[in-house]
Amino acid sequence: MTDMRNARSTSRSILLAAVLGSSSTFAIGGATVLSAAGSAASGVLPMVESVPNLASYRVSARDANTDCTLPDGSMYDFYHCYSPQDIRSAYDVDGAPAITVHGKSQPNYGQNQTIVLVDAYGSPTAAADMQTFHDAFFPTLPNPNFQEIYPQGNPQLPSDSKAKGQSGANGAAGWSGEATLDIEWAYSVAPEAHIVLLAVPPAETEGVQGLPNLFKAISGEIDAAPGGTVFSMSFGITEQTFGGAGAAQTSKFDAVFQRGLAKGDNFFAASGDNGSYNSSKQKKDTANYQYPTVGWPASSPYVVGVGGTQLQYGWTWNPSSNDPNTAGYWQSTTGGNTNAVWNESWAPIATGGGESVLYQRPSWQTVSGDGTGRLEPDVSWNAAVNGGVDVYISSYPQYNCGTTTGCWTFYGGTSAATPQTAASFALVNAARAASGQAPLGFIDPLLYSGAGTADYNDVVPLHQGTAPAQFAGSDVGVTGPVNKSVGDLVDNQLWDVPVAGYPTTAGYDATSGWGTPDVGRLVTNLSS
Repeated sequence: MTDMRNARSTSRSILLAAVLGSSSTFAIGGATVLSAAGSAASGVLPMVESVPNLASYRVSARDANTDCTLPDGSMYDFYHCYSPQDIRSAYDVDGAPAITVHGKSQPNYGQNQTIVLVDAYGSPTAAADMQTFHDAFFPTLPNPNFQEIYPQGNPQLPSDSKAKGQSGANGAAGWSGEATLDIEWAYSVAPEAHIVLLAVPPAETEGVQGLPNLFKAISGEIDAAPGGTVFSMSFGITEQTFGGAGAAQTSKFDAVFQRGLAKGDNFFAASGDNGSYNSSKQKKDTANYQYPTVGWPASSPYVVGVGGTQLQYGWTWNPSSNDPNTAGYWQSTTGGNTNAVWNESWAPIATGGGESVLYQRPSWQTVSGDGTGRLEPDVSWNAAVNGGVDVYISSYPQYNCGTTTGCWTFYGGTSAATPQTAASFALVNAARAASGQAPLGFIDPLLYSGAGTADYNDVVPLHQGTAPAQFAGSDVGVTGPVNKSVGDLVDNQLWDVPVAGYPTTAGYDATSGWGTPDVGRLVTNLSS
């Protein structure tokens, strides 16, 4: 085996933790690349996209194609990655006005606020990994105010467990990556908030059997946490999984959300990583719905649905080819700060979004769109893997790192977007509390009444590089390479699928919602 630590490689390998499909290969410059290509199962699964096997394209010195440097000094070709300071700058998190805490003016770091991350299994190394993350990026701040709680007993398995299947060690390892991403990146936006990891034992990840446990835990934390708590949920299922009794089943879970909203809490849910192409629970998730579908709970009218963009901060994608098998597809230039609709054809992964079949459009969602159903997402944030966020993880290291020890790596997915979005509203409530005001209350009606346009930057159709547009925006519902993230960035349709995506337009759309926030402006306006 060639030692790639001292040689530049054009290979890359990605494990899509939320993807349970068949494998396919593609080649770049003659190097074969294994990619997990499939669809998220319809069970209660995380929505995190990870790149754990980084050694295959590690480089020893920065060159023109070295775009990601992790805190341990490791540098990698092709992919870009971000530190908390990068994201705080790109989204103007540090532009949030200072607040008065204990009679002293301080930067708004979410003081006296609570952020709850809801994850099956949790992580056996969560506290230690959070501390390592703090030491790397926030060493001058107090240690994290973090706790992992087990309202139904500790569900974690030892890292060397041999248990198989979605509910065994494999499932626990995948969820540990989700949990680690959630806590570290909620912390990145609000590093002095009280961060709670709500670790829940799933009864079963297939179908909807795991939801009662999750919602029992959420209900208990609504009672235990102070009013104004923000909950981040990086899991989802295709709406059709509920079957004909969908409305009756979701109403029970929606009652939990409503109880939290009544005390000033808010709930944020990832819109999904599979565009409009989601799997059916029939045939053990090997089949996909042949029409556009959306994920729940992001579609609930009591939840803020969070979609994904590709943040290009300090670089601009400049493809000369539509084919990810060629180096021209991965080209970029230096400089820029752009949020494009998230659709990475090489994986393929893309932001979820569209029209609900379970809910009519709420009265507060005063936007036009096909049909009369609830539209998601409401807002968006960076979710790309090429442009992923730095994470330190030591749980299940062989699974998450490809080593026997912990590692620095980077993640994407609407799982990354959701905890950061939730944490930005914790900053709003911190500012309100500091000035003697009550928590903000249910956010969605505010977004659609004016804050959506005032505090968010629109994500619009975009052409990048010299690669020709493969399809016009009206060419939907066709088979073939219909990815819109090369040439024209116009919708969330995945590569080579027969299901149409939703168009990205000026103003609100069902791929990016109102767009991405200027957090400084958001906090200023919503705390006044």
